Amino acid sequence: MSYQDVKIESEYITLQQFLKFADILDSGGAVKWFLEEQDIKVNGSPEKRRGKKLRDGDLIVIADIGSYRVVQG
Repeated sequence: MSYQDVKIESEYITLQQFLKFADILDSGGAVKWFLEEQDIKVNGSPEKRRGKKLRDGDLIVIADIGSYRVVQG
């Protein structure tokens, strides 16, 4: 599986911020609905928390949308 790298400048990014930063969602208002409806895995485990901290090397897989890797840079 190939991952699209998403570069962050800080130590971590929340899942909510990630979804907007990676252009998966346009607005923060859609995040709650999106997390309830989509199959999202972070490092292989299901994740539904908006505030989940994503750090360098974390792998995010969103069913039918894509696979992403957080890269600090």
